[in-house]
Amino acid sequence: MQPRNSRPNSSALRGAVDLAAVKAAGEAAQKAEQARADRARQAAAAEAAGVAPAQSALQLVIDVTEDTFESDVVQRSTEVPVVIDFWAEWCGPCKQLSPVLEGLAEEYAGRFVLAKIDVDSNQLLAQQFGIQGIPAVMAVVAGQLVPLFQGAESAANIRKILDQLILVAEQRFGVGGAVAPGEAPAAAPERPEDPALAAAHDALDAGDLGGAIQAYKNVLTDQPGNTEAKLGLAQAELLQRIEGLDLQDVRTAAAAEPKNVAIQLQAADLDLVGGHVEDAFGRLVDTVGRTAGEDRDTARLRLLELFEVIGSDDPRVTAARTALARVLF
Repeated sequence: MQPRNSRPNSSALRGAVDLAAVKAAGEAAQKAEQARADRARQAAAAEAAGVAPAQSALQLVIDVTEDTFESDVVQRSTEVPVVIDFWAEWCGPCKQLSPVLEGLAEEYAGRFVLAKIDVDSNQLLAQQFGIQGIPAVMAVVAGQLVPLFQGAESAANIRKILDQLILVAEQRFGVGGAVAPGEAPAAAPERPEDPALAAAHDALDAGDLGGAIQAYKNVLTDQPGNTEAKLGLAQAELLQRIEGLDLQDVRTAAAAEPKNVAIQLQAADLDLVGGHVEDAFGRLVDTVGRTAGEDRDTARLRLLELFEVIGSDDPRVTAARTALARVLF
């Protein structure tokens, strides 16, 4: 629960693909650290016994099955972000995207590992991940799922997504890139950042929410399609809305006044920031269903704003859109 009159660090939300992972980040980071410590102890014991540790080249691209998922993805994700490419032989866009992802795995030289999963041969995994269309790309970091995108993307856009993923993995989960034995870690490719966008990010990180909102709007005036600016604006506006709110007071009021749209909007905002994404979406879908006219439109528009925060490719957004369509039509 958020303390009274407090708000989360804005930098923790910046670049977050999955806000639900924030709540589990501390535990996941501890598990990752424990896994690394266990391997270090095993290596030290082997050295003391005069046994040479196994040396194998780092595999940057691997084929994963239901039988190898635990070891190749979940366990490996405690040391390096694992990007998952869900594909099938019959999928034309997959044949275009997969070589791009494989090339980027080589380019990033161990900053992430690419795991390829054939959905036809591994239907249970596809079902567990909620795959509704391919190509679909997700990641696992310290055992935590991070949805990335669905459908074809350009190499330039994927690089931006990967840079975000690697930053979140290092700063939030304590998971860095892996390297082959004897090699130095590879630095992430550096690309110049739009100065206006950088200024907006800096304002958000400094807690200047009003300044960040205006800066993101300035970027969008010149670049209406800038997805990073849209995400930043949605996050900054969300943080500004919850300033000074007490979680328990708002939830109590929301339970007592289910038809009070303003209170339901506040509760949904707090649910989302607290990592309860599905609860936030469900609350607003229910609000849309029980209201009419201007109130209904207000709740619907807030739900669309929260979709922007999470990302349109997230399966929870897809499910909520379907639920919203049912209550609207």
